[in-house]
Amino acid sequence: MISTPHRQTATLLIEDAITAGARRAKACAELEISDRTLRRWTKDGQVHPDQRPLVPRPEPANKLSAAVLEACNSTEFASLPPSQIVPKLADQGRYLASESSFYRILRADGQQQHRGRAKPPVRRKPPTSYKASAPCEVWTWDITWMPGPVAGMFFYLYLIMDILSRKIVGWEVHECESTDLAAALIQKAVWAEACISRPLVLHADNGSPMKGATMKVTLEKLGITPSYSRPRVSNDNPFSEALFRTCKYRPDWPTKGFATKADAQAWVKSFAKWYNDAHLHSAIRFVTPSARHAGHDHATLANRASLYANARLQNPERWSGKTRNWQPAGHVWLNPDCEAGAPEMARTAERNRIPS
Repeated sequence: MISTPHRQTATLLIEDAITAGARRAKACAELEISDRTLRRWTKDGQVHPDQRPLVPRPEPANKLSAAVLEACNSTEFASLPPSQIVPKLADQGRYLASESSFYRILRADGQQQHRGRAKPPVRRKPPTSYKASAPCEVWTWDITWMPGPVAGMFFYLYLIMDILSRKIVGWEVHECESTDLAAALIQKAVWAEACISRPLVLHADNGSPMKGATMKVTLEKLGITPSYSRPRVSNDNPFSEALFRTCKYRPDWPTKGFATKADAQAWVKSFAKWYNDAHLHSAIRFVTPSARHAGHDHATLANRASLYANARLQNPERWSGKTRNWQPAGHVWLNPDCEAGAPEMARTAERNRIPS
């Protein structure tokens, strides 16, 4: 589109060229316009402006958007999402647009939101991150089912763990889930570990025994900070979930269930003794939870490091790199986030990495 002043300048140049003896078509070609265009510009002996911008043009009606919005807001489809509306329209022999077009039109009209009476999904904030640098700083607990003598009958195992040492600091077996029983167990564990005056965090799921009034009052009296998982997110309580898996995959776990509550208690007592005092836990450099809880793991790991160093001196050709890392395990994070735990966990993992 050439403006009126430029048209006038081009017309004068072409006229000067014609006066000097040039042909009209050749002169127009030099300015990259045709002879016919020049005649249209200079109709009636005057240079006319471009009329195209001045022509009234009605706004095109978006019939597709109107049809889609009418269908979505109809009584039949008002509570349905486009993924349901499009197939129903197809069953009626109607095609308006694709499912993605439905979403695009609804979004442009400000109607892309939850449709129906059900409450929209709520994005839950991740639980607070806590770091355990010493025993009795962060505990986690949960309740799991233990099969009873008949199908549908269960006993309930209450289990508390210290995440730094992985030691089982408290457990009980009951015939029901109760916030009163859970509160009593927490109090016994705190007394047994003598950690009433220490900064202690207790993490649990969102079940009623974990958030009952009795439990909250007990935690407040003991000076314990409560921490809870997000609803229906088991990964927020990984230490207890891993402990329950270790428990239920023991070779002597009775697959046909426990005959009585006393049998279940006797089995858990034996398991807790083995787990705390005999099990070499892979997450804490293969020492027992009891040894790490009491601080005795440093001597054991120092002896292992010395043994490996001597073995390398005696047979250096068998070692292509560093010896195995027998340094004590560092801090443990509960639900680390990107700002707090993740960077330090990465540094700890690199520092404690076992060379291949």
